[in-house]
Amino acid sequence: MSSTLDLGRPPRDDATRRAAASRSLRSQAGWLTAALAVTVVAALASIALGVRFVGPQDLVDGLRGHDDTIASAAVVKRIPRTLLALLVGAALGLAGAVMQGVTRNPLADPGLLGVTSGAALAVVTGMVFFGLAAPSSYIWVAIAGSAIAAVFVYAVGSLGRGGATPLKLALAGAATSAAFTSLISALLLPRIDVMDKFRFWQIGGVGGASYDSLSLALPFLVLGALVCLGCARGLNSLALGDDVAAGLGERVAVTRLAAAVGAVMLCGAATAVAGPIAFVGLVVPHLCRLLIGVDHRWLLPTSAVAGAALLTASDVVGRLVARPSEVDVGIVTAFVGAPFFIWIVRRTRVRAL
Repeated sequence: MSSTLDLGRPPRDDATRRAAASRSLRSQAGWLTAALAVTVVAALASIALGVRFVGPQDLVDGLRGHDDTIASAAVVKRIPRTLLALLVGAALGLAGAVMQGVTRNPLADPGLLGVTSGAALAVVTGMVFFGLAAPSSYIWVAIAGSAIAAVFVYAVGSLGRGGATPLKLALAGAATSAAFTSLISALLLPRIDVMDKFRFWQIGGVGGASYDSLSLALPFLVLGALVCLGCARGLNSLALGDDVAAGLGERVAVTRLAAAVGAVMLCGAATAVAGPIAFVGLVVPHLCRLLIGVDHRWLLPTSAVAGAALLTASDVVGRLVARPSEVDVGIVTAFVGAPFFIWIVRRTRVRAL
């Protein structure tokens, strides 16, 4: 009888594991579906709400491309703004999740690590000293600035005992971001023409969206997203540690480099078309990780969708709280992200004690 019971345990254990995996899969798929639904609602709100509220019929007419009435014409004008908010939010949410996975740093964020400010500094430098005026050149310069800033912050954060710890990376990123912001101000102050043109761009916003800017940024955003999503399984291995990942057959350096390149491409392109927007890449991955777990195969797409929802909803809030004027989306995300950053820092310190 005992041997019979022993022989019966493995199937029951396997069945239990399969049932748990199935429940986890359904939960992850459910949260991703919920994020998609919220994103659709935020996109419709972005098109319908603003200085002029739009009714259902005008909303339908505007989505069909008809601009016969003032309301439907407003819908047509809001569509590129909404699309840009969706794309930039998805890019920043995905890039933040990848950066946190690459560095194994819960404080990693394109803004906090100085990546977006590096892109902004590169664009402003190109405009002031090299006369860059074509939007297509902004993207290349912004991507290069993002890459240089990321390498610099990681190199500084790796100095000393312990290597690139989360605290050292956060401090290096904050110092670098502050220095880059000061340099941007120093470059712009003597150039009134450049400062007037891009003072709102520095804050971060999607109000100046157009189909031309969307078409320029879209290839870089799509390519960066595909690279990041393709590294999802490798990021799962990196989460176990470099030695364990290498023992599992993962090429650690290649995976880390590829994921970093994809994240930098996303940050550079997003910053070029919308300006430096902070905290989206910090808030979104943490919330998604609490809901669906640490599996990057689900975390990355969910972070992209949730980032699109957050930035689009923040843009709607910025339009409504100051009607008939508006608050740039970069300010709204700062109000949301700053308290969340403090909470993460306190939580990380408690765990370290």
